[in-house]
Amino acid sequence: MSNKKYVPQIKGTLRNNIIEVPNVIREASGILIFGKRIKSLIFTTDVAIIRNCNADAIIAVYPFTPQPAITHAIMMAADIPVFCGVGGGQTQGKRVVNVALDAEFQGAIGVVVNAPTSNDVIRELSTTIDIPIVVTVVSENTDFRGRIEAGATIFNVSGAKNTPKIVEKIRRQYPEFPIIATGGPTDEDIIRTIRAGANAITYTPRTTGEIFSERMDIYRNELK
Repeated sequence: MSNKKYVPQIKGTLRNNIIEVPNVIREASGILIFGKRIKSLIFTTDVAIIRNCNADAIIAVYPFTPQPAITHAIMMAADIPVFCGVGGGQTQGKRVVNVALDAEFQGAIGVVVNAPTSNDVIRELSTTIDIPIVVTVVSENTDFRGRIEAGATIFNVSGAKNTPKIVEKIRRQYPEFPIIATGGPTDEDIIRTIRAGANAITYTPRTTGEIFSERMDIYRNELK
């Protein structure tokens, strides 16, 4: 008798065309945050994708100065938990704390700060907000202990091809510290990252332009 459980699937006609994260992400342990188990996070700020995906959560980080108006729009559109980017790169100091506090008030499940964020800012965040502080890690030379002592709740490892190596180093030093990591483009890359010690995986979807281009090709072929 197989130990694999049968999972019934229910799909609609209009909601059938959604972005699905790779199934191998289910191999991750997940991270329990406020009672919600999160294994997959989709990396996007596109509200159309946010409303049409099967990820457990959204990681809404973007390469511009964090703006509450963007956070508000994402939070209004989302029907799953959202981790909001609040700066830490070009945006520093009190502004990061203020944006983070606003994100918490809007209902974000956590905030994400960039790798250059100082420990002083992380420390101030930890005494101001009551949601997880996700600190981005891009190098194995990061002072992990300093980050944790400052108040980091979760590490978000984004080291490109070095991601599994960085995850493995963190996991050796801190066997139980929560780690989110980029999974890479293939199932094999994702599995490698999970086996290195990642608890949850971020997935970068195709853009709405790419998806819509395929849909338009279908329409054109139907009308030939």
